[in-house]
Amino acid sequence: MEKPFLKSRQLAAILYVVRITISLMLDVFITSRVRRKIIVVYAKYPDFKTHVRGLAKLIKEDAGNIQRELKRLEKIGFLISEKQGNTKIYHTNKHFPIFKELQSIVLKSQRTTQKRQAGS
Repeated sequence: MEKPFLKSRQLAAILYVVRITISLMLDVFITSRVRRKIIVVYAKYPDFKTHVRGLAKLIKEDAGNIQRELKRLEKIGFLISEKQGNTKIYHTNKHFPIFKELQSIVLKSQRTTQKRQAGS
């Protein structure tokens, strides 16, 4: 009589495929590399506030490209900006309709990436 449960190797293989799939989700659904990096930062650290140049330094991308993506993300409601003098400061809109789901995907993809790097 065959056991109804998966063997540990089979289960490990299935979990590996699921982790890779989650990790690739961001790459597939968010095709802009710069936008993906910005979303990861703001989803992973929802209380993070910064201006364009600070974010450019952090994610090592061109400030012009970052500014364009920040405007897009603000327009759809994922980010909120506020003026402080001549500087526009951006932060996460925690009331964005799919914020929790997006944050969950980002955190899962980050864990998967870290596990893959640790296994290398």
